[in-house]
Amino acid sequence: MLHRLGRSAIPWALLLLASASDSRAQSPPPTKTITLGAELRWLPRWEGSDRLIGLPLPIFDIRPAGTPERFRSARDGLSVALVDVGAFRAGAVGKLKLPRKESEDAALRGLGDIGWAVEIGAFAEYWWRPWLRTRAELRQGLGGHRGVAADVIADVVVPVTRKLTLSGGPRITLASNAATSPYFSITPEQALASGLPVFDAKGGVRSFGAGTQARYAWSPRFSTNVFVEYERLAGDAKRSPLVMERGTADQWMFGVGASYSFDW
Repeated sequence: MLHRLGRSAIPWALLLLASASDSRAQSPPPTKTITLGAELRWLPRWEGSDRLIGLPLPIFDIRPAGTPERFRSARDGLSVALVDVGAFRAGAVGKLKLPRKESEDAALRGLGDIGWAVEIGAFAEYWWRPWLRTRAELRQGLGGHRGVAADVIADVVVPVTRKLTLSGGPRITLASNAATSPYFSITPEQALASGLPVFDAKGGVRSFGAGTQARYAWSPRFSTNVFVEYERLAGDAKRSPLVMERGTADQWMFGVGASYSFDW
């Protein structure tokens, strides 16, 4: 009897296996690939400083499932594309500016504190060739400053091997009066407290420079990168007494990062 029961249970087991296989086959395929990661950056302690500090920053990207990880430079803001058509992408972008506290550096004594600034706006980028990308960002500041800042970036992207990609190109940053003055002006009160001369910093071209990056894809999902960025302060940012007497117009940034992609 047990032998007969075991034989009769076989069709039911096969039916359950077939049902499970059908449910897996009917489950929708992934539509998005999400990239998450982090970078450790060494950047000037404050704009115009000749000292560096370490800062971790996130890496985040969403793209159609099955597509390769998008190129990004160290100067790109954290962005989400709302339009993605072939070689053209556009959408929302944001950047975070560090606070500046006079208690953290003797060079800032008497200048007061500047809080965190969040810059929110829009970006657009275009690939003129498979190896040439340009990108522009326009952002409105909230918090530490309430001005407008813009970055214009170009990169030549060269796949050296199947896994190693090198890139680099020029950068330029522009800023309005309201985005420049909090960081580079010296008010009469600050002049008395700091010993620096009074200075009224205006907007315009704030800096220009170049950056380079090496990215290595260990697998289709895991990649690492290293980069160096240089910018030379310009205009009133460069002429500020804070920079000329207590800092430097030559600004460097170094970083290493890692990211992992998964389907959703």
